[in-house]
Amino acid sequence: MAGHGIFDNNPPRRHLDPRRPCTHPFRLRCDAAGRTGSYGPASLYPYPDGLHLATKVGAERDEQDGWPTAREPEQLRRAVGENLETLGLDTLDLVYFRAGDAQGTVPGPVAAALETLAELQQEGLIRHLGVSNVLPEQVAEARSVASIVAVQNMYNLAFRRDDALIDSLARDGIAYVPFSPLGGFSPLQSAALSAVAARLGTTPMSVALAWLLQRSPNILLIPGTSSAAHLRENISGASLELSAGDLTELDSIGG
Repeated sequence: MAGHGIFDNNPPRRHLDPRRPCTHPFRLRCDAAGRTGSYGPASLYPYPDGLHLATKVGAERDEQDGWPTAREPEQLRRAVGENLETLGLDTLDLVYFRAGDAQGTVPGPVAAALETLAELQQEGLIRHLGVSNVLPEQVAEARSVASIVAVQNMYNLAFRRDDALIDSLARDGIAYVPFSPLGGFSPLQSAALSAVAARLGTTPMSVALAWLLQRSPNILLIPGTSSAAHLRENISGASLELSAGDLTELDSIGG
C-alpha cells in the first residue's frame, strides 16, 4: 500500500509515517497489502480478518540504498525467514520472485529460484507463489516448476507491453498485478485521460485505475499511496463505470 515517499528506490523520508496509509485501507474495505518484505516492516499487526499479505524476494537493500539481486538458495531462504519473523506469521500468503533489475525485465533463467521457493512452499512456509518483473517466457518457465497464482509487472494506460500476456493469464485463471498503474515516478498525463475524467466528474488517476479494472477480470490493483486522501482517490476508481466510448478514447493512449 505504501507509495512514493514512504519506501521506494531512494532512502525513506523519515518524517512520513508509513502506518497511516497502510492502516487506513481496511476501514475502506480493502483486503490485500503488498510487498512488505521489499519495503520495510509490517505496520498492520494484529492483522484484520481476511487480510492477505504478499511479499517479494530476489533482491535486498544494500548500504548504498540500491536493490542488488539476491537469488541464491540461501538468500531466498533467509529472505522468507526474515519476512516470517518480521510479519509474525508461520506461513506467508503469497511470495513473489522478483526477476529483472531496477531498470526492468531482463532475459535469463528463473527455474532455480522457483525450485528453492517451491521447496519452502512444500515445507509449509509459503502458501502461494508469484513472479514479478518477468518476460512471458520467464512466466512459462516458472509455471513449469511450480504453480504460479500471480504475475506482477509494469503496466498502465500508456505502457501496455503485456497485453497478450494478460489475456493468456486470464484464460488460465492467473492474476495479473500491474505495478506503476498510475505511471510510477512519471504520473500519467494525457489529454484523452483528462477529457474522460472531466466528463465523469472525477480525477484522471481514478479513471486510469477504472480502465485497468475493466481491462481484464484477472487484474488486481496495488496502487501505492503516501496519504489517506490519495488512497481514497485510488479506491474511488473501483466504482467508476467507463462506457464503450470512454474505453475507445482511453485505448488510444497506449496505441
